Amino acid sequence: MKNDTLVIGTGAGYAGDRVEPAIELAKHGNLDYIVFECLAERTIALAQLRKLRDPSAGYDSLLAYRLDKILPVCYQNKIKIITNMGAANPLAALEKTREIARKHGLDKMKIAAVIGDDVSGIIGEINPCLVETGQKLNQSLGSFVSANAYLGAESIIPALETGADVVITGRVADPSLFLAPMIYEFGWSLDNWTLLGKGTVIGHLMECAGQVTGGYYAEPGKKDVPGLGRLGFPIACIAGNGDGIITKLPGAGGIVNVSTCKEQLLYEIGDPAAYLTPDVTADFTKVGFKQIGPDKVLVTGGDGRRRPPTLKVSIGYHQGYIGEGEISYAGSGAVERGRLAAQIVKERLEAVGATYREIRYDLIGVDALHGAVADGKASGKPYEVRLRVAAKTDTREEAILIGNEVETLYTNGPAGGGGARKHVSEIIAIVSAFIPRESVASRVVVKEVNEG
Repeated sequence: MKNDTLVIGTGAGYAGDRVEPAIELAKHGNLDYIVFECLAERTIALAQLRKLRDPSAGYDSLLAYRLDKILPVCYQNKIKIITNMGAANPLAALEKTREIARKHGLDKMKIAAVIGDDVSGIIGEINPCLVETGQKLNQSLGSFVSANAYLGAESIIPALETGADVVITGRVADPSLFLAPMIYEFGWSLDNWTLLGKGTVIGHLMECAGQVTGGYYAEPGKKDVPGLGRLGFPIACIAGNGDGIITKLPGAGGIVNVSTCKEQLLYEIGDPAAYLTPDVTADFTKVGFKQIGPDKVLVTGGDGRRRPPTLKVSIGYHQGYIGEGEISYAGSGAVERGRLAAQIVKERLEAVGATYREIRYDLIGVDALHGAVADGKASGKPYEVRLRVAAKTDTREEAILIGNEVETLYTNGPAGGGGARKHVSEIIAIVSAFIPRESVASRVVVKEVNEG
């Protein structure tokens, strides 16, 4: 930490996020840390699938791209990187990061991997109840492809204690990625629930990157946000008592105000008085926001109570396939031709004996999002529509049939169909469970760039 205030920037808020705002922060943000939060629940299950096919894979697909651009500037400016881009394979991500650092001549760089979140080897023995079904794991699922426990900030601190320049984790709770450097730099106790609660508030505000600087918030005419095309990512300036200021770089696109902070605070939470993380039961009900300058919001008043005795586990499993087909109709009578096309596909799937567990016929632009409730009640009919047929199937062959029948509408359906597309994707579904935290042990592996 360069002074009494800890400065953390967000480098990414999801797996596919932009990298330019992170580079801008690393160059001009006077940061101590930059955090790349890139792991959703299904993301890690899909990464586990890639690892099963290739033991050297399974980390974030943009890790190399991002680190190739950000490592040199972070190292030069003494900014430590924390990221969950390790996904299903933090150790392989460590080796890839060493390779990138070596390429840039960063020979003194130290890189740490946090492992232990993969509990697929013990989850069967624990056999917890699934949140979704209330049944035991072995009664609900025949097999699964991944099981990852949400680790907390406690798992990252040993990595920071080694002096690592880059810390790569797998499944760690999003706010914990930000809370860990606060605990480490300020020497907070792991049972000071108020401080951990306040730090979790800051982490939750920061974890989705551009969402607190106006992304996902903007609505023209109601909530205008300037410069979304070059949206800046947030900076948190945190004091030792847990209060913080959320801001962004001057000149970067977006806004930071009390409204953007309030919306982000309420994002993806159930009970604001009991936001459960591996570190603390955070209480958001006492949080206060105050605009103290342009794009500067003071955050005070968070709190917390004892952490939960269990850790959440996300369990990924195969749930079959989705077969899709799309085709467009435009001009006079587009809706009627689209509906006729859907009826033809229904008849054809019945005629060829297609089997599926669930099927949807959507006219995109008419009823694809809210279903029949919007049908015919909108102001005028659209000039163009796109028919989408999608079905869940047990086999890939059944899924392929869906798109094939849509494609044949070219010459066997209504007039003027065009732009047909068909696609098959594998379904990786997620269920959740809670297991005793004592059954999960994290560990840190640290290597220097040129270490053998």
